Amino acid sequence: MTISKEYQEKTLILAVEGRVDTMTAPELEKEVNDSIEGAEELIFDFEKLEYISSAGLRVLLSAQKTMNKQGKMKVIHAAGPIIEIFEVTGFTDILTIE
Repeated sequence: MTISKEYQEKTLILAVEGRVDTMTAPELEKEVNDSIEGAEELIFDFEKLEYISSAGLRVLLSAQKTMNKQGKMKVIHAAGPIIEIFEVTGFTDILTIE
């Protein structure tokens, strides 16, 4: 998994590439927690994400809870298989997906 981080004013964009699973989710969680302070918008760019496990979904849920207090969060460019995971798990009702 590779994470690219970009700030645009008060917006934090995390582009995630590869797989977010039990082994890599802690790295994503650390990156989110280390970077999220002061952000009014958090964007996960999943254009190059191949897979996300329940461990990765927990990271997204935690980030969503934090952003509910300080701004907003959305997921962009998620491919079909990732959208299917979101649909099956009910995350399409929890997350803003564009």
